[in-house]
Amino acid sequence: MPRRFSRPGILLRSAAWLLLLTGVAHPPECAAQAGRSITVRTVPALPVRGAIATLIVVPDSAGSSSDGLTQVTGTAADEPLHFDAAEGGFQALLGIPLEGGDSVEVVLLLERSGLTDTTTVGFAVHRLSFPTERLRVDPRMILYDSATRVRIDSEIAQAVEVSRRSHETPRLWTEPFRPPRPGRITSRYGTGREFNGTLTSRHLGTDFSGKPGEPVRASGRGVVALVADFFLAGRAVYLDHGGGLVTGYFHLSRVDVAAGDTVNAGAVVGGVGRTGRVTGPHLHWDARYGGI
Repeated sequence: MPRRFSRPGILLRSAAWLLLLTGVAHPPECAAQAGRSITVRTVPALPVRGAIATLIVVPDSAGSSSDGLTQVTGTAADEPLHFDAAEGGFQALLGIPLEGGDSVEVVLLLERSGLTDTTTVGFAVHRLSFPTERLRVDPRMILYDSATRVRIDSEIAQAVEVSRRSHETPRLWTEPFRPPRPGRITSRYGTGREFNGTLTSRHLGTDFSGKPGEPVRASGRGVVALVADFFLAGRAVYLDHGGGLVTGYFHLSRVDVAAGDTVNAGAVVGGVGRTGRVTGPHLHWDARYGGI
């Protein structure tokens, strides 16, 4: 039975990612002809950098029966696309990197009767501007000695490997994703971070307020891919939802799951905390499509 995707215009690592993955709203579509017998569309019409869109490939009704598509694969931003049959064609999630120009290029491999065609389609994307936050932290959390730098690099490599492996995991979720906490959002995705007077990073997540120990819940069904105690993220849980999607839960006071566990949406994975580089207790929530 074909899978039905929701139609998100989702800010990666932000609360909007959760709210729009419900598929309640169906924003306008952007269409491009690719070859003589297919139409390629994105939803929403103008995807945002740092977001997930839906990519739809549909055979042209004017094409002959011999032009029927049997399979679609492809890549975008060096990440594989995972297509499923849906709505008379094929659909995949499309991750769009935060940094880049005004367009994104998609390479599609189209199988018809044992033959494979390759086509490249470009889509316009919108670039957002973000504010800057000024924060004060322990100087040791921004001025790293050599041992700390080695540790941080190793921890980044572990997180990257979780994202890479997610492309090999079948899609595990069927229900809409949900926020990991009901709390107030205190810092949004994309915000510049100035620590102790120096602009050092961009906030690649969403911070939710909370008191220490309050429950943090899985945004969607997935497998616990990694439980770690990182220098910057503190106690952290990474959930692999399959199909390239990963969510992360950082700065936890405790962890209530173990690597390899399968959890459903809403399951408690840990408690709000202030471990790692923080200015106070909160949850940093992170969502990624592959390495994006």
